[in-house]
Amino acid sequence: MTKNQNTIRFALLLVGLLLLNVLSSRFHQRIDLTAEKRFSISEPTRQLLRQLKDDIVIEVYLTGKLPAGFQQLSEGTREVLNEFKEYGGSKIRYSFINPLEGKNEQEKEAVFKTLGEKGIQPVNLKIQQDEDDGYSEKIIFPAASVSGLQKQEAVSLLENHIAMSPDEKLNLSQSLLEYKLAGAIKQILIPGKRQIAFMLGSGEMIGLNTIDMLTTLSKYYDIDTLDINQNIEIGKNYRAVIFCKPSQPFDEKNKFKIDQYVMHGGKVLWLIDQLKLDIDSLKTQDATLAIDYNLNLDDLLFRYGARINSDLIEDYMYANPIPITVGNINGQPDMRQFPWLYFPFSIPDSKHPIVNNMDAVMFSNASSIDTVANPEVRKTILLHSSPRSRRTPSPVRISLSSIKYKPKPEMFRERNIPMAVLLEGKFLSSYTNRIDPNFLAIYQDSLHKTFLPACEKDNSMIIIADADVFLNDFSERRGPMECGYYKYTDQLFANKTFILNCLEYLTDDFGLLVARNKTLQLRLLDRVRIKKERLQWQMLNVGLPIGLVLIFASAYFFFRKKKYEGRIN
Repeated sequence: MTKNQNTIRFALLLVGLLLLNVLSSRFHQRIDLTAEKRFSISEPTRQLLRQLKDDIVIEVYLTGKLPAGFQQLSEGTREVLNEFKEYGGSKIRYSFINPLEGKNEQEKEAVFKTLGEKGIQPVNLKIQQDEDDGYSEKIIFPAASVSGLQKQEAVSLLENHIAMSPDEKLNLSQSLLEYKLAGAIKQILIPGKRQIAFMLGSGEMIGLNTIDMLTTLSKYYDIDTLDINQNIEIGKNYRAVIFCKPSQPFDEKNKFKIDQYVMHGGKVLWLIDQLKLDIDSLKTQDATLAIDYNLNLDDLLFRYGARINSDLIEDYMYANPIPITVGNINGQPDMRQFPWLYFPFSIPDSKHPIVNNMDAVMFSNASSIDTVANPEVRKTILLHSSPRSRRTPSPVRISLSSIKYKPKPEMFRERNIPMAVLLEGKFLSSYTNRIDPNFLAIYQDSLHKTFLPACEKDNSMIIIADADVFLNDFSERRGPMECGYYKYTDQLFANKTFILNCLEYLTDDFGLLVARNKTLQLRLLDRVRIKKERLQWQMLNVGLPIGLVLIFASAYFFFRKKKYEGRIN
């Protein structure tokens, strides 16, 4: 081979490598071979990132020397943000910052205040280095700040779940990273808030017991209060409406307004107490009676595909306790907590994005829901009772004396009684062939409204058979408490998350809620074996690769020497 041929081949090889690098920088494909698609993001998130026109700056505060689980969460956040850059390009800029690094005590106080104003709170970890050592404390910020377009959103990277171990909580947190970060970006990009309405006119609950949820909703939506009696229709500008604990019967004209709002594509979140029950009356008397409100909604909801029954659910497995005075000690009442079967909480097991990977939701005096056979409407049970529960039909006598008798498990034979249902499909109007022709003529000709006998396209609504899911407790000493907070156990349930997810699913055009379906398989290590076989596995993982390289190199030089030794001789 001549020297010129070698030069030409080398030049061609160099040109080919340069061309390959240019093409790979412009056109490249990533293949995720993990079973749970750990390194992939959902299509709605990709579309959101491709639409970016302004810079999005993300600051992650979970960094530094961390325990293994939190270090993995930090690395998982980095992996998700790297995927975001794949589709958002230079519009996505992120950095990892340890806000307390190199700060003295005074500067740390300023950091706490600054981050607190952003909605970011610290977590105090207790770290045990070894089983024989004591605990040490470390303050971390498992959170991120997403900013752009002169807006800022705080993102908590750490999830809490009452039914999970610490390792499972960290695994859940990692699986929700895409959903949380993409949701924050979406909030920044949306130029104006979507309009929703909190409906009044039938004795709906509004006041101190709704203040926490309404305040939270106002961060994400432009929320109005709308008296249905004072308006000829529910405006189409409202993406969704909320009916929370109506206590007065709906008349036909108001039901007609709701019906046509639904037929024209409006979404409804129903939070209905089917039975009237004054639980506070048990403070002064031993028993009370739960009777039907007679809201006159049965025909409307039945037409859409569901029925709220006049009963109360009693749950043997999942029930919150209430304090009961059982005696006196030194003149002071002896208070003890006993499970109150009418206060169930539901642990979601559905894979629907509204409730997937979500913590338990607290109910109080919930009724059951039956779905109605209708091929045009899909029914999804979002929340249900435990495998050991039962229904008590109205009228229900509620007595504190029942706590004295321990319930028998065999009396609770029903499993998974529906308490919250999603309906999707083409709803049919409840007023087809029922309207007076004269009224219809006035409605269409004089008011210029269009009566629709059915939805023109698929619509959706959510029915929750307990309005208390939306409410917050209140005391004169503490004021309004957080929605989902149960004061007798000092426990926070996921009621607020559930309501926010419901409304996001009903009103969101991006469909980012799909990202909640990502589930990462938790592969836990045997800690006993780790400690016992630590040296063995270190040798296997470190020594074996080095040994194989040395064996291969020795063999290579041996055969090479043997091959050329004969030629020299």
